[in-house]
Amino acid sequence: MPDLATAPATLLGAARSLQPRAVTLRRALHRRPEVGLDLPHTRDALLADLADLPLRLHLGRGLSSVVGVLEGARPGRTVLLRADMDALPLHEDVAVPFRSEVDGVMHACGHDLHVAMLAAAARLLCGRRDQLAGRVVLMFQPGEEGFHGARHMIEEELLERRGPGGRPDAAYALHVSATMPSGEVHTRPGPIMAAADVVRVTVTGRGGHASAPHHAVDPVPAAAAMVGALQTMITRKVDTHDPTVLTVSRISAGTTDNVIPETAELEGTLRTMSESVRRAVRAEIERVCTHTALAHDCTARVAIEPGYPVTVNDPAATTRLSEVARRLLGDARVGTLPTPIMGAEDFAYVLERVPGALAFLGACPPGASPHDTPPNHSNRVRFDESVLPAGAALYAALALL
Repeated sequence: MPDLATAPATLLGAARSLQPRAVTLRRALHRRPEVGLDLPHTRDALLADLADLPLRLHLGRGLSSVVGVLEGARPGRTVLLRADMDALPLHEDVAVPFRSEVDGVMHACGHDLHVAMLAAAARLLCGRRDQLAGRVVLMFQPGEEGFHGARHMIEEELLERRGPGGRPDAAYALHVSATMPSGEVHTRPGPIMAAADVVRVTVTGRGGHASAPHHAVDPVPAAAAMVGALQTMITRKVDTHDPTVLTVSRISAGTTDNVIPETAELEGTLRTMSESVRRAVRAEIERVCTHTALAHDCTARVAIEPGYPVTVNDPAATTRLSEVARRLLGDARVGTLPTPIMGAEDFAYVLERVPGALAFLGACPPGASPHDTPPNHSNRVRFDESVLPAGAALYAALALL
């Protein structure tokens, strides 16, 4: 049995000794970022780092996923630990020695740190196999950034009893944040991140000469009216205590100044914190756009592409994660998010099926303020590598303690 009184300090010290290795892996991944579900260089770098460990490794059939399974010395529960691996289609504008060597692709969301932390946690756990009761499933997933990688891994039986590690009893994930104080862990029970759907509307009228709009049916005013009508709908139809964001982020119409186009397009994102509101607002978007178009003698075709569901933390798992983090890092470094975050996460697919929790690990770079440093998904974002031991130790502690 682990010495529960000294285990957290011992684990954190061991994680710090692995820092040079973790930094090396993180920077190798940062230099060669990859987007989507097919990440061959990322997968191979990870496999090379794990090669000397006593893990059963399973590779994805339809995507570059890696699942490592570690069997403990005694029977016990199965804990899944997740790290996402993919980057973003973004040009890096940060002058660091290990900046991206791939044009138009960078690790702007810190997934390179996630992989390095979980790989280091795997090493910590393998070195303490005799203290481990049960089984650990290490989920290294591609395609978190809009490609539904977790869902694809689930479809490949990740969470089934016949899957690589059997059905997990609990699941945990950490996500670094450049806008949270470095080394702090923040989470909350219940909804922690939003569902995200893509909204696309095509408004069709009748083209003509811009000097004679009365001989045409102009879709541009109809599209413009929809933007305001949709915002009004959100404030009138949705309970203010159930957070909802609808942003029209792109309007496109026409080719030149003297032509009324036949069509105009709207595109945006819908973020919701409950499935009931999500369904209701989808229906309202269809209604508002259809009738606004008709009021302008146009028609509207509305397409809503379902994105990730709401990420919902299990209350008991969240409490456990916070307690383990406090033992590891101290009370002052663990906090509760006052409100959910309107970003989306495909770890939601795992948490729909397995009780667990997602937490944020602050990684604000040295010398910067969390309030004005470039955030995740910025082409100028930087992360503090000194948090790698804390993340690795927390991952390992969630399986051991």
